[in-house]
Amino acid sequence: MRDSSTPLFRLAKRAEIDKKKVYLIRVASILFALLLGFIPMLLTGTNPIEAYKVIISGSLSRPVYFRQTIRTAIPLLCCAIAIAPCFKMKFWNIGAEGQITMGAVASTYFALFYADKIPHVPLLLIMFASGALFGAIWALIPAFFKAKWNTNETLFTLMMNYIAIGIVAYIQGGPWEGRKGSQLIPMFSDNARLPMVLGVNCGWIIALVLVVFLFIYMNKTKQGYEIAVIGDSVNTARYAGMNVGWIIMRTMMISGAISGIVGTITVAGANFTLYSGVANGVGFTSITVAWLSQLNSFAMVLISMILAILEKGANTLQTRMQVPASIADIITGILLFAMLSSEFFINYKVIIRRNREEVTK
Repeated sequence: MRDSSTPLFRLAKRAEIDKKKVYLIRVASILFALLLGFIPMLLTGTNPIEAYKVIISGSLSRPVYFRQTIRTAIPLLCCAIAIAPCFKMKFWNIGAEGQITMGAVASTYFALFYADKIPHVPLLLIMFASGALFGAIWALIPAFFKAKWNTNETLFTLMMNYIAIGIVAYIQGGPWEGRKGSQLIPMFSDNARLPMVLGVNCGWIIALVLVVFLFIYMNKTKQGYEIAVIGDSVNTARYAGMNVGWIIMRTMMISGAISGIVGTITVAGANFTLYSGVANGVGFTSITVAWLSQLNSFAMVLISMILAILEKGANTLQTRMQVPASIADIITGILLFAMLSSEFFINYKVIIRRNREEVTK
């Protein structure tokens, strides 16, 4: 029996939940999101069933579409892998956008000024190494301040993004500008471009290698264990003799290095040039990929593909059915919101008071 002052609805943390129920909740959330997507389509006079068919066919029906979808998924997957160790440690690295940008800057330097002096393969290796180094250094700055003075890493890493974008905006219209007044950096020569494998730049191979690397690193190494301990309790980590400050800096450098590699893949495998919006929001969208996958590297492959299908399919929807771009964005947002919301119902249960009896849902 409960007191009448007991709330009608209250939340309680689930002790455990059956795996089948977890999958059922996630599938139900996706189906619910697809149904909600009918609303904006109907308001614009679009047939929802046909629209969803266009989204799928526009991203998967032809080899050229599929390759474009894979190309979209590559940076999302790599960047989610980059930020996962930080999030596991509960260090909120929101600066992947800037780390990607600085990696792209370093790679572009060698692509512009050494493409005619260094052979293809060594040049690409130098571009990747420099991209990883610059990304790591850019990530180390907020990590050092966090370790030394316990600054707020969320704000620090976020602000670092805008500094990186400002640097590119300066060199884009200044020292690296191609034709004067164009505000454009010249396109890369063929010698500075990634080779194609099965119709897509070889970045997809790098992405799959990183998937395996993250799994092994987080689950089979001492460093991965240290990251998990710090994520659970910083005090416990210190009591166990761990150098928390160094682990924070080391983990952020690894995260920044992988983000810098994403920058190299982007400029050398997709854009073939550098501009201030080179990261294109990947650093932020990858946060969604990491959370939806529960920081599981293999699940990130699936989530990245889903988001890539939505992005590529939404572009096709806009051109084929004359649907406003905002509608496609709304549908994508609804799906992401529903998928994220499903995690709430996986971790919490709703208890309803009904006639002095409690019903759990």
